[in-house]
Amino acid sequence: MHVRHALTAAATAASVLALGLAAAAPAQAAEYSSALKIRGVQYDAPGSDSNRCSGGNTKHEYLTIKNYSRTATVNLKGYVVKDAAGNKFTFPATHRLQPGDYIKLRGNHGTDSDAKNVVYRQNCNFIWNNDKDTIYLYKPSGARADVHSYTKKSNDRDGNGYITYHG
Repeated sequence: MHVRHALTAAATAASVLALGLAAAAPAQAAEYSSALKIRGVQYDAPGSDSNRCSGGNTKHEYLTIKNYSRTATVNLKGYVVKDAAGNKFTFPATHRLQPGDYIKLRGNHGTDSDAKNVVYRQNCNFIWNNDKDTIYLYKPSGARADVHSYTKKSNDRDGNGYITYHG
């Protein structure tokens, strides 16, 4: 009986330890069936935040989206990026991402360029919060392609305002 109690206690301790580790680990994004994924986010633009269209720094806040497919080219038209507060951007035009290619979705006004891998939101407001937020990427069908939540304290260990997800 003493041996059985020791085994039960050891199993219970292992279960508690496993649960403790699971609770302490940061939440990871579910893997969705999408070639496009969020590669990273510059959620805190360098310098003092200014959302003025002229002289502001919203163009330095950006989301990098990458095509992780080895073979498929993906058209971004109709994909939606959204934050936890419901602010959203829908890619209005055709932007084709070749396998392994990426695009930076920047704030502010500018000229979109496939050659320079940039799309502008044509809006001078910041979208990502500097303390915490959730980033959603939806396919044109409305299905979720990727999602990531972050907190400055937990996810930005070097404090540079940039977080990498799918390397």
